[in-house]
Amino acid sequence: MIESKQVVKTVFIALVLDLLAFTIPLPLFPRLTAWYLVRDSSPSSLLSRLLALSHSWRSTLLSLSSHTDAATKLLDDKKNWDVVLLGGAMGSLFSFCQCLISPWLGRLSDKYGRKRVLLLTMSGNIISAMIWIQSTSFASFLLSRLVGGLSEGNVQLSTAIISDVTTASTRSKSLALVGIAFSICFTLGPSLGAYFASRPVPIPSTEDKLNIYALPATISLVLLLVETIYLAAKLPETREYRKQEGLSNGVASTEKGEEKVVTLSVNERLSKLSTIGNLHGLFLLFFSGAEFTLTFLTYDLFGASNMQNGRLLSFIGILAAMLQARHVRPSLARLGELRVASFGILSCVIGLSLLSILPLQGIVSSSKLSTTVLYAAATCLAYTSATVVTGLTAAAASYCDESHDSLKRGRALGSFRSRGQLGRAVGPLLASSIYWVRGPTVAYTTLATCLAGVLLWSRKETRGRSYQK
Repeated sequence: MIESKQVVKTVFIALVLDLLAFTIPLPLFPRLTAWYLVRDSSPSSLLSRLLALSHSWRSTLLSLSSHTDAATKLLDDKKNWDVVLLGGAMGSLFSFCQCLISPWLGRLSDKYGRKRVLLLTMSGNIISAMIWIQSTSFASFLLSRLVGGLSEGNVQLSTAIISDVTTASTRSKSLALVGIAFSICFTLGPSLGAYFASRPVPIPSTEDKLNIYALPATISLVLLLVETIYLAAKLPETREYRKQEGLSNGVASTEKGEEKVVTLSVNERLSKLSTIGNLHGLFLLFFSGAEFTLTFLTYDLFGASNMQNGRLLSFIGILAAMLQARHVRPSLARLGELRVASFGILSCVIGLSLLSILPLQGIVSSSKLSTTVLYAAATCLAYTSATVVTGLTAAAASYCDESHDSLKRGRALGSFRSRGQLGRAVGPLLASSIYWVRGPTVAYTTLATCLAGVLLWSRKETRGRSYQK
């Protein structure tokens, strides 16, 4: 029987490949939209209608704005904010698809096995990449995003697989690898996408039949194919891993290495899972909004270029990965998952508070001071990225129990992820609306206040360490 460490290693490598494929197209959405607009500028086209809707929404918000400087900059023709907004909306669409499909993928994996369902979702991701390569119309590209959103199950199923093969004492440290993979890939993936986007398609005779970014799309496809072959060859079925390991060691009903100390009833654990899921959704509602508007803020205040914004986001990603490797993994076992997550939310409150004072005249007028405040806020957000989702995921996994249908890992973690993705789908729309109507100071103060409320509520509802069975 394959050791749990080997399974975790296999999952981590596959997850890195998957997330690289996922993050490669992220910086290309605005430029892709602009390319489609040139190809099909008809007022009746789907893209033109969506851009008109985006412009109408933005204009309405700006007409209500009390932040005239931001309104003036955001109306500047030098930067097509309608295209940027539509790119963000496509990200929200992907998250909404994930919200819909995650519970079903979890239940299917409980019934048919993690590996089988994971390979099925990989086939959907491969089809999505193939559609992107050949998408010469916006409608076909939108189809590729829909297929991808309804097929992406790697993160959710990887979490379930790691939970299957680890014990209470090792689970949190192993699940932290999921967060490390995210930080690495969200730092490297967009850079790879931008690099390959600048390279011509090496098939000149068929350029008119391929997407302008067919090369990065092909790179994504290759990564997904390699991942699928790797999973098919290396990943064992893990749904009943602990039971099989127990039988192989002469233990009939207990899971090796687990302390079977049942302190909560099934209903109590379901209630805890629901609370943690709601906390996950509320956190991502406000945090994803802050993430989305951060580049608007730097452009609004400093006229930051894409390169400068990329440097800032890379700083956050690299620092988050370092924190997860050096600090978060040991802290989860020492302090408990929920406490670590609470510290991360508190860090986010501090970071957003710093962003809220950044536009003040005494700060923004000083280049050195404004840079210090901006990167102090970025440091806080990096700590948040490293801790909250990892801590909440590990806490949710600790309440699962394969002996009860309603607590099976696939089903429980699918519901958990679904709530988070709903928050991630709505958050950018909410935050950008507040930003343009009331300005960045009010927007980030509001987000910080809401997260402070979430923190107080979570500390009341989730006191103590997570359940250890």
